[in-house]
Amino acid sequence: MARLLLLTALALLVSSVVAHGGLANYTVGDTWYRGFSPDDPLGDQEGKPWMIQRIWASIDPIFFVNDTGLACNTPGTAPPSYIPIAAGDNITAVYWYWLHPYGPMSVWLADCGASCEDANVNDLNFFKIWEAGLLEGNIVEGIWYQKKFQNWDGSPDLWPVTIPATIKPGLYVIRHEILSIHIEDKPQFYPECAHLNITGSGTAVPSPEYLAKFPGTYKEDDPSIKIDIYSDAVKAQTNYTIPGPPVWNGFVNKYCQDC
Repeated sequence: MARLLLLTALALLVSSVVAHGGLANYTVGDTWYRGFSPDDPLGDQEGKPWMIQRIWASIDPIFFVNDTGLACNTPGTAPPSYIPIAAGDNITAVYWYWLHPYGPMSVWLADCGASCEDANVNDLNFFKIWEAGLLEGNIVEGIWYQKKFQNWDGSPDLWPVTIPATIKPGLYVIRHEILSIHIEDKPQFYPECAHLNITGSGTAVPSPEYLAKFPGTYKEDDPSIKIDIYSDAVKAQTNYTIPGPPVWNGFVNKYCQDC
């Protein structure tokens, strides 16, 4: 019995560790951009001219919606460089380590103005450009994008997204977020950010209903965040609402006076 309990405890420990991780690098076209690695010495990465990703010091998740690290992880120190990308092009992020099979994924942008290095990410207005959640079936037995995305053979997981073709050019933070909801009342957020220099001739910007701040947008009592997926009331549901505002697809709202 004691041996069984020990094996169970070890299995839970391994499961909790391998389920953590983060974004390791990005690709635009044929060009690869190295991201930050919490496994490598900080001094070999922080402030280096090639660094394009904000520093995330641990593969562990963020648990609280009011954590300042919810924007770009902790400590979120700004890099000196930007990934050049044209509006309408794809950027592919690579995720390493393991994911849990339940929960949504999303990608956001935020206009930095004159400089992303000087921007306080907690003050930026983020807008969602991509999301995916429950794809088919019910919440417990169905297929989530988070599970479909994961290559269980240990190979890197590729996360492509398209920059809206009509977006106004400028300096932006791109924010990738994974939300795991496999533990009751203990959501696990995995956000990471990089800097983009978006070029193009577009003029579109999102109207206020698409904008979000981190922290501030997510609420602790949001039923999509504070959720027990194994409860009788939830497990058979075939729909799940991804937290946050809707996805902005790049259209111009002709009736928005403050855009």
